[in-house]
Amino acid sequence: MFNYSKLRGRIKEKCSTQNEFACKLGISSVLLSGKLNNQSQWSQREIVSACSILDIDASDIPSYFFCEIS
Repeated sequence: MFNYSKLRGRIKEKCSTQNEFACKLGISSVLLSGKLNNQSQWSQREIVSACSILDIDASDIPSYFFCEIS
C-alpha cells in the first residue's frame, strides 16, 4: 500500500481537481480514484505522463508514487 497524499497535493496545485488531472492523463476519474486509493496500480507510462503533467522531476518519483504506508 502506498501513501499518495503528496501526489494528491501536487494534483490540486497543478490541475485544481482530480477530474481535470484524469482528463489530461487520458483516464477516467473513477480509474484515477482507484489508483489513489490503492485499488489499482500505476503503469510506468502513466507515471511518466503524470510527471510531465504535474512537473515532477524523475528523481522525485519515489516520494510521489512509492511512499509506503507504515
